[in-house]
Amino acid sequence: MFFVDAIEVPGLGNRSYLAGGERAAVVVDPPRDVDQVIEAAARRGVRISHVAETHVHNDYVTGGLELARVTGAAYLVPAAARVSFDRVPVGDGDRTAIDPGAGLVLRALATPGHTPHHTSYVLEENGTAVAAFTGGSLLIGTVGRPDLVEPRLTEQLARAQHASAHRLASELPDETAVLPTHGFGSFCSSSRAEGGETTIGKEKVSNDALTRDVDTFVADLLAGLDDVPAYYTHMGPANAAGPAPVDLTPPAVADAGEIAARLAAGEWVVDLRNRVAFAEGHVAGSFNFEAEGQLATYLAWLIPWGKPVTLLADSPDRLAAAQRELVRVGIDRPAAAATGGPADWVRESETPASFPRGTFADLAGRAADVVVLDVRRASERSAGYVEGSVHIPIHALPRRIHEVPGGEVWVHCAGGMRAAIAASLLDAAGRDVVAVDDSFEAAEKAGLDLRIP
Repeated sequence: MFFVDAIEVPGLGNRSYLAGGERAAVVVDPPRDVDQVIEAAARRGVRISHVAETHVHNDYVTGGLELARVTGAAYLVPAAARVSFDRVPVGDGDRTAIDPGAGLVLRALATPGHTPHHTSYVLEENGTAVAAFTGGSLLIGTVGRPDLVEPRLTEQLARAQHASAHRLASELPDETAVLPTHGFGSFCSSSRAEGGETTIGKEKVSNDALTRDVDTFVADLLAGLDDVPAYYTHMGPANAAGPAPVDLTPPAVADAGEIAARLAAGEWVVDLRNRVAFAEGHVAGSFNFEAEGQLATYLAWLIPWGKPVTLLADSPDRLAAAQRELVRVGIDRPAAAATGGPADWVRESETPASFPRGTFADLAGRAADVVVLDVRRASERSAGYVEGSVHIPIHALPRRIHEVPGGEVWVHCAGGMRAAIAASLLDAAGRDVVAVDDSFEAAEKAGLDLRIP
């Protein structure tokens, strides 16, 4: 009898998998922090005999090489992937016994599209396909985006995605579970389609790649692609070179004087508390990236790559969780850290800074007199925006902050998290800012004039 355990990585919108029988198991697309994978195997009482990568990842740093080293597992990597370490090269049709006593075999299936070398793995029990680990190929209702490798290859890879989806659908039984790595909020997904569980049969009737002809599918796919997170450019090379083991020990402790000195040196000081607490009081010049949100994605996207970062958290547990999130995207060691609250982080002669929060109803009475800044992505704004608002996506704001017109700035996104990040950036730049902490759906109800392009 086989099992499949999903290992959630919600901050990145990904899943890894532990699958096997009574004695041995394979791990597919493991996260950088491999301790949680080892613990999952221990709970099952199985040995990790194999680690498999569907592709060289562009959105996170893999733990595959380290996991294979620690456990002695064979490391399966697509043969066409250019990497700088020893691995077991896998080609289309290769079969690997995972737990012979349980009749479990992993069959490699070439599914190019997300990357040229992308490979899916079909778990077979006594010759019957029971699960397909589809990585960035067939996702739930969509496919992985094809534009992360080389712009000149994007259309070619989009067509390959269509063909790969059809190959999976034609070669596997309808009841086969489809288990993708991306697509649970990941920017590696080509759309926002979400869901928890699916099968080949369900995807045949709901997935755009399987319900549309190739030309229509490709045109719609390419038209819907959004900006690529800036840090992605560093993930592929790190994975191809072979990531180093992680160090999750606590960072050096920074006192108020050191925090001030790091800010004066132009370093980033990131406050991980929730946006309500940050607005009420924070270290002047610090930025707010909520630990509960997509911390790794947005911090790695906005921070100049390699710039030292000091983390401020309300508890050691929150700090430790943030470290774990950040190593997954290559921010390996904070320069320093501190726990507590603003009173602990500012020097005796200073007081915490603050800024107000509001709702769209509050904005409705002021919209004509203030600057309204929309920091959503272009795809979100295309569905409707506040008349007269300025649009600068959150990921572009650090380099375009000078484009925000003078005056009091009311900044909004779709729900409040990104608006809080933007408000902290503006506040640090000395602007008068109000963070709109509200759902965009409330804008029209509040009486604001909305325009749909």
